[in-house]
This record gives sequence, structure tokens and C-alpha cells, in this order.
Amino acid sequence: MQQAKYVRIFSDENGESHFEDLEMSLPPVDFAPPAAPLKIGLLLPATQTLWLVVPAGSAGEEFHPSSRRQMFSLVQGKYEVTASDGAVRNFPVGSMLLLEDTTERVTPPVSLTKGRL
Repeated sequence: MQQAKYVRIFSDENGESHFEDLEMSLPPVDFAPPAAPLKIGLLLPATQTLWLVVPAGSAGEEFHPSSRRQMFSLVQGKYEVTASDGAVRNFPVGSMLLLEDTTERVTPPVSLTKGRL
């Protein structure tokens, strides 16, 4: 069965934020019959979606928690995030980041390329 990869950022019992590499199964589902089944993985219920544009070269100034549990899906450019444990990750186009660190410190994303919509 096909797998989808994503990264989770979370805080541990000591208040440090960390990255975790995860995978989820994408089983075939009759999503839009009579079309052939599509591979679908249910990850998060959603009540709202939004577009976020970060200017190229923008750098987060202070560590802060995520305002809510959310999923970042990058459609253009690339960005970097630093967890409070010092780990740094770069996220290219197509990457998925699950933000679950809503109580502790994570740096704001740093935009590494010029973005356009």
C-alpha cells in the first residue's frame, strides 16, 4: 500500500519541541464513482483553510508556539523551521508539516525563496 510522508513538530513533557518523521497509509477508496478508486488518507478534520504568503527572506524573530493544531502544505518555495531542541528542518515544495506544538517554543518559518501566487 502506498504511504504518504509528513513531519510532526510537538513538545515533550519537559517543554522542548521536537520533529518526528511519520507516514500514513493511502488505501484505495471509491471516492468519486464511476471514476477509478483514489488513494486517500484521512489525517485531520478541518474547519477552515487559508493561504499564507511569507515574503522571501522573512525570518522569524522569536520562538513561539503554534496558534492551533494545523497542517502546513507547501505549494511553492521552501522554508526552514527550528525546534527549541535546536533541530533545524528545511521543507521543499510538496512537504507537509503537522504543527502540534501549541504550548511551547518553535521559531516562525523562515522563507528561503521568493514566493508567488
